[in-house]
Amino acid sequence: MQAGETLPLRTIGPITQTDIVRFAGAGGDFNPLHHDPEYARAAGLAGVIAMGQMHAGMLAAWLCDLVHVEHLLSYQVRFASPLALGETIQFTGRVENITPGENGTATASLALQGAVGDRVVVTATARVRTAG
Repeated sequence: MQAGETLPLRTIGPITQTDIVRFAGAGGDFNPLHHDPEYARAAGLAGVIAMGQMHAGMLAAWLCDLVHVEHLLSYQVRFASPLALGETIQFTGRVENITPGENGTATASLALQGAVGDRVVVTATARVRTAG
């Protein structure tokens, strides 16, 4: 990893109701915004949306596939906009900087995001251990 390096793109979707229901079952988030279209519309949304932790989790899974979970030191997420049924999300990232460490290791600071087209859905920062 080098400062300024762009991480490989990952595309997931289109998001289905089954994806959302499966995540709700695993995570216990049964808010009707995620499964009841009428409730979601009454709340001012176009329809059902995925739970924020779902796209945060997909972003973290992509990152851990790249760097391996044992190297993840920190991960902070910000939700920017909803992810709706039928949308496809693309995860991208960049190495912001590398801080040398001890014994041939270093820490990389990463800027990550998930977007649907030009609309950012989730952003994150992460620190990962890497070879120095």
